[in-house]
Amino acid sequence: MKNIAVLGSTGSIGTQTLDIVRNNSDLKVVGLCAGNNVDLMEKQVREFNPLIAVMGNDKAASDLKVRLADMDVKVLSGMDGMIEMSTMKEADVLVTAIVGMIGIRPTVAAIKAHKDIALANKETLVTAGHIIMPLASEYNVSILPVDSEHSAIFQSMHGENRERVSKILLTASGGPFRGMTKDELKNKTKFDALKHPNWAMGQKITIDSASLVNKGLEVMEAKWLFGVERDKIEVVIHPQSIIHSMVEYADGGIMAQLGMPDMKLPIQYALFYPDRRPMDGKRVNFFDLKSITFEEPDIDTFLGLKYAYEAMDKGGSMPTVYNAANEMAVAKFLNEEIKFLDIYEIIRGAMDNHKIIDNPSLDDILNVEKETYEYIKGR
Repeated sequence: MKNIAVLGSTGSIGTQTLDIVRNNSDLKVVGLCAGNNVDLMEKQVREFNPLIAVMGNDKAASDLKVRLADMDVKVLSGMDGMIEMSTMKEADVLVTAIVGMIGIRPTVAAIKAHKDIALANKETLVTAGHIIMPLASEYNVSILPVDSEHSAIFQSMHGENRERVSKILLTASGGPFRGMTKDELKNKTKFDALKHPNWAMGQKITIDSASLVNKGLEVMEAKWLFGVERDKIEVVIHPQSIIHSMVEYADGGIMAQLGMPDMKLPIQYALFYPDRRPMDGKRVNFFDLKSITFEEPDIDTFLGLKYAYEAMDKGGSMPTVYNAANEMAVAKFLNEEIKFLDIYEIIRGAMDNHKIIDNPSLDDILNVEKETYEYIKGR
């Protein structure tokens, strides 16, 4: 039996993680954490009977506690609750499916409590990779990637000599706006941006896919996860989303991981690694597929990737600024306060305004995030 705790259980990755638990009797949920979706959290707690349930704020936690008065479950709230759940002695693995930098402190605490991490929270490595990866090594903890692209890279490196890696080929679908010009992007709405051609994801990551910010974040993650520099990571547009990423080796050989665009595959792989369990679902039919294609990313139109490269090259606290500025810009776009291309303008302004901290501590990172938000609010 493997016991898991889930940060972000009511989101896209969290709910799909629980689907996998339903189909595998040797997985047990011991902790659940959500933001403010009390209705869904109540259903999850009643189904999975965890020891701890955490809500993002006191009001939601109070509501949940009243609803669950007939159950023996500890209801907590806020960051203290997240950390208590992430370090609970009963958990073997923490699934970090929560969106945003709020996931960093619980992840650090879980590592120090010797929990393996099934990582779906991009911000953890984008902003604090220089802290997280050495810490995981110190505590002998596995960081198992849940992102489809990083899982593909991880699988393509399995059994190989990582010193012989010459290039990581990170694939991207191109999102719903692939091939469009800046003029065509000017009046695109959130409803246009949320129509991803291949993947079913949460709203924030779907917008990030449309802007190519998501791919920029993944490039930064790949650096820390696999110990490679930016010049060894190449982004390739692959519209069919069948090849999830590839690794080229010193002899020119390329290993790739293929499959249908289904997030349950990388989630399940992380939870059972190194085993592979049966999983229902559609399989790739090459006769129906007939062909797969590749394109070079247009980084002069989709500036999310271009700015990510710049943030990565400058290093230090700049990736935190890039991430925080995008997070607020996407929230504004989803609230219909700004236009699509304004996302890039907000990121650019925040990066230009920032004075880099070379080796930021966790407190520095969180302060930079706060300062970036304040800068954007004051524009």
